[in-house]
Amino acid sequence: MSRVLVTGGAGFIGSHLVDRLVADGHAVTVLDDLSTGRREHVSQEVELVQGSVADRELVDGLFSRGRFDAVLHLAGQASIRISFASPEIDLTTNVLGTINVVRACHDSGVRRLLHASSMTIYGEPARIPTPEDEPCVPVSYYGVTKLAAERYVHIAAEGPDSGLAVTSLRMFNVYGPRQSIANPYQGVLAIFIGNVLRGEPITIHGDGGQTRDFVYVDDVVDAWVRLLDLPASFGRVLNVGSGRETSVNELADSVLRSFGQSRSTWEVRREGAQLGDQRRAAADVSALTALGWHSRCTFEEGLVATTSWAQAAAAS
Repeated sequence: MSRVLVTGGAGFIGSHLVDRLVADGHAVTVLDDLSTGRREHVSQEVELVQGSVADRELVDGLFSRGRFDAVLHLAGQASIRISFASPEIDLTTNVLGTINVVRACHDSGVRRLLHASSMTIYGEPARIPTPEDEPCVPVSYYGVTKLAAERYVHIAAEGPDSGLAVTSLRMFNVYGPRQSIANPYQGVLAIFIGNVLRGEPITIHGDGGQTRDFVYVDDVVDAWVRLLDLPASFGRVLNVGSGRETSVNELADSVLRSFGQSRSTWEVRREGAQLGDQRRAAADVSALTALGWHSRCTFEEGLVATTSWAQAAAAS
């Protein structure tokens, strides 16, 4: 059994990861400010510390209480729209918060750090599916902060006296149960599901031809857990996605079908493209599959599971 700290562990992805770590026998502590995470998603077996990674005193105090064997850093501000409206929040949480975590890992002798990076750092890549060696030219403030945080993590670990093994996971569009269907700022699939459940029109920004790589949350958790103790992943950045492009138009039609609807029975509106919206995205996951990981859940299977959960959550 290992002692593991999960930052952002009350959030959508983090809470699923915490459940898996507990099931695997790890002793887990969660640090989350509950700005988007939910307390009820954290198992009673887990210690939840409420606070922000941007609070250096709080982070240092948490690490000083006892040594963690590993830190899984998922805490962050994840909305592109919010990043443009309040870039200082992005900078503080995603960059300064990551620096605080890395510093505390060094000071307390943590040996393993897994970091949540993002496909947004690629910007408009020349190659689709996109491999990890593609130049990173983010087109959103959020992507800039995620790239900066990733580089801080890896440069810090490369120091001669570091002793810290790091891996960054560049996650593509993760979806599944517990993703907020009420948050209008992130998660286009969850936004569309929420629209239908509330009887609202679906709004497509731009022409709907922009694509995303949707990967089911259980597959993402499998990647994190597989890499936790895998030396072959140390010092690397790895894409986590399905490798499949789905257009926003296709997504809207799939969501409507899952509710027994179509564009002939449901209003689909169009608005202007959003600032920082990438045109195409799909992951080249060959590096991760070479380490034994495979995306097992098809989009169709994942959509059924997500829709069923959302309907039950809306009815409760």
